[in-house]
Amino acid sequence: MGQQPSRPSPRAGETQRLLSPDPEQVDHDGCFPPHGIHDICPANPHADLPVYTTIHRIRKDVIAAIDDPYSLEQLRDPRMNLSVVRPLVDKFYEVNDVSMIYCLLVNRVQFQREQSTQPHQQSVCTTRALFCELLANRILRRFHEDNTGAQGLLLLAQILVGGFDPFQGAPPEVVEENSHLSWTIQTRTGFRRKLPALEIAIISESKVLLSSSACQMVVNAIFEGRVIYTPTSFIDILPDHYKQKPISLYNPRRAPLFNQYRLIVPRTRNILEVCQFIILLVLFLLVMSDRDASTFGMVELVFIIYTMGWVLDQFACILEHGWHVYTQNLWSFLDVTFSSIFGIYLILRIHGWKTGEFEPSQQALDVLAMGAPLLVPRLAFNLMSENMLFVSLRALIRDFTILTGLAVWCFAGFLLSMTWLSNGGHQPITISKWMLWVWFGLDGTGIQRSVDFHWLLGPILMVAFAFLGNTLFLTILVSMLSTTFATIVSNATAEIQFRRAVLTLEGVKSDAIFAYQPPFNILALLVLTPLRFVLAPRWFHKINVAAVRVINAPLLLLIGFIERRTLWAGARRQREAEQLPKASSRANLWDFSRSFSVHGDIQAVFAAEPPESIEEQIANDGDLDNHVLEDEFAREFGAEARGKLSRRGTGKSRRDSVAPFAGITGRLRTLLNEGSEDGDGEDVKTRLEAVEKTTLRIEKMLQRLCEELDDGIGRSGSVDAGETGTLKDLDKSGTADMDI
Repeated sequence: MGQQPSRPSPRAGETQRLLSPDPEQVDHDGCFPPHGIHDICPANPHADLPVYTTIHRIRKDVIAAIDDPYSLEQLRDPRMNLSVVRPLVDKFYEVNDVSMIYCLLVNRVQFQREQSTQPHQQSVCTTRALFCELLANRILRRFHEDNTGAQGLLLLAQILVGGFDPFQGAPPEVVEENSHLSWTIQTRTGFRRKLPALEIAIISESKVLLSSSACQMVVNAIFEGRVIYTPTSFIDILPDHYKQKPISLYNPRRAPLFNQYRLIVPRTRNILEVCQFIILLVLFLLVMSDRDASTFGMVELVFIIYTMGWVLDQFACILEHGWHVYTQNLWSFLDVTFSSIFGIYLILRIHGWKTGEFEPSQQALDVLAMGAPLLVPRLAFNLMSENMLFVSLRALIRDFTILTGLAVWCFAGFLLSMTWLSNGGHQPITISKWMLWVWFGLDGTGIQRSVDFHWLLGPILMVAFAFLGNTLFLTILVSMLSTTFATIVSNATAEIQFRRAVLTLEGVKSDAIFAYQPPFNILALLVLTPLRFVLAPRWFHKINVAAVRVINAPLLLLIGFIERRTLWAGARRQREAEQLPKASSRANLWDFSRSFSVHGDIQAVFAAEPPESIEEQIANDGDLDNHVLEDEFAREFGAEARGKLSRRGTGKSRRDSVAPFAGITGRLRTLLNEGSEDGDGEDVKTRLEAVEKTTLRIEKMLQRLCEELDDGIGRSGSVDAGETGTLKDLDKSGTADMDI
């Protein structure tokens, strides 16, 4: 037997090679595709795309296609897919425009805005917003299927994180008319602030798109630092944009050992934030365990300086992507609340220190003690960010706050009535306390003391409040929270992947202040900010890079060692595609403990690569699977159908899978086309032609009948019996040829 040709691994279709196969193609910074050393600001490769025209063309097509309300399931229906979705997907994809996803999401945001401003079209605008997200998801999948490997990952990254301007390609008069709206746009070394499609997907909560495999592949690559780029921020505290990093793949073996840009990789940034918060929590516990308002110790001073640096870091995060994106994070409300508490504590503490009074200092420590309920659970949010309790807690707190605010607003009238009825006998704060106890069912003192307000009206008011507050509002609150939690749990995967996208987008930073860990960011702010107005951008960049490398030298050395020895562990593991190469097979603690596990062999069978002989045997056996569907088809349609089916090619397009009965539809179409080879096929064609001719004659007969009826309406006399016979004659003449 001759030697069998080499076949690709069965996993080759799922994974593609990530890093450049030729190390010479990687530049001095470890980036692929390479760029020159002096190319500090590479030109935007998509600057000539007509983004403005594409946005309005999409809006026109979507409005023309959707004029009735539909749900997402109805939009995914096969008939809706064939008649509306697929034609637009084909039309938009054939343009081969990387800004198409961005333009679709921009239209989605606009339709969501019109949903709240145009009540008469609320349901239709909701459907149009869903339709835009569905089109974006399908087109992104097309790009993913048609572009694989390293170049495909780069293309998807350019689609999702490449910045676009909505007025790009607009006429000059349009740009001039709307220039006053772009006060936040900054011009930096030729780049204007532009928003990526990933950020628009987050603010529009496009969870279907963000949970797709193509989007998650890019999100994971960015999170792990395999795809790098320089984003644009809303406002920079310490801007250093002398060099712009284009969207590139990163190879740590070709990059410098002390690479300061690795400090702003989302995964590294997330680990550093956890360590920073642990230090903050330890200092907080030390201060509160040995609190003394009369003295100002060294531990409290270190806590104040470090917390100021931590608050500065949080403030810079808000300015980086805006308040909307920042609040999408699970623990953002905890950080903002603790920052406010720390600000009040610091003001009271400084006031007490300056005046020498004891009371303000004691109040400062009392206010700081209120931070414990925020800091202790904050660590759990970081360590278990994908737990459904924490994922849903943000939405639950939002609903609880809204309903509680409405309840306080509605029941304020009861408080005023009871206060006026008491004629000063009870303070409003006392009445509020009674009402709160009644609301939560803790105590009935308010009902007992209601006669103090009025012998008749007081009990009526308090009992009515008990029925409305304790029974009605609490029931509504429980039902609302249960519905919200059930909705989130039903889409658990999409919710978790949405949070991953938020964490990844927030982790990519462009402000130079993030390269300094607290409290060194305060020192950098005080020293480098004046230098920015004195030095040239090139020298300011050199000083900033030198300061970052000196301050973070041990940390940069550790990051470089881990990325070279663990994350990219050698050429043998580089076959793993579009994923981080697996760690080397050195024995570790988990391998030792796995030997004592009853089910440890289940994971062990996948730990090592199968030998090439096994892969070739699997590839050869895979050819037999192609006949399984043919056998099933032959049992359904007969042996002749199988013979005709076997003459077809085995290629299958991914786009055919969205049609109903994907594989069978194409095979039946082939059988009908090939029916002309047999006598039965000719007979079927003859019958179909006869049916078409008879249908045309029936249509002409009905047209003549309608004309005669219209003429008969205008006559004064009645229709005689002969006209009825004419109708029968028409019927006979029209059906005489239907002998097929």
